[in-house]
Amino acid sequence: MFLKVFKEKSNQKFIESALSHRKVDVNKGKIDSVGVLLNNSEFSDYSKIETFLQKEIGVKPNRCSFITFSEDWQNNISQWNATFTSKDFGWKGSLKNQDLIDFTKSKFDVLICYFLANHNELKQIAAMTQANLKVGLSNEDERVYDLIIEVAPKEFSIFKTELKKYLTILNKI
Repeated sequence: MFLKVFKEKSNQKFIESALSHRKVDVNKGKIDSVGVLLNNSEFSDYSKIETFLQKEIGVKPNRCSFITFSEDWQNNISQWNATFTSKDFGWKGSLKNQDLIDFTKSKFDVLICYFLANHNELKQIAAMTQANLKVGLSNEDERVYDLIIEVAPKEFSIFKTELKKYLTILNKI
């Protein structure tokens, strides 16, 4: 029990450090690659996001990466490209899951953090992932995102309308 608290504190310090050293660099190029970070207890319709990205944004299927957080490893959903739980995190921000390591090392044009939950695991992956533009739903910590669209995860149609509008304004699509 005590070790878990120390581990959480250690990872929280890592998140703070990662956010304080973050360089915001929104380039002017069009979107070629998208990473999507999800919480499976809040949103479970993977195909809606995939269809939106491919048909309305124009991202090729092999340039979309999805990863989802599950609070319980037994509830992992096989439709996701990759899933992770809190057990996939070590001390001082270390990752034990190869899918997480690959996701955070990938360079995305846009990272979509489609969740409202305030889990340190989700926040850590959002902070560690390299992306030119980070889009989120939650304004719990505004340092994580470049663009925040405040909608409930169940209101995907509103989210996609707003995201498309802002990406058009930013000349990304």
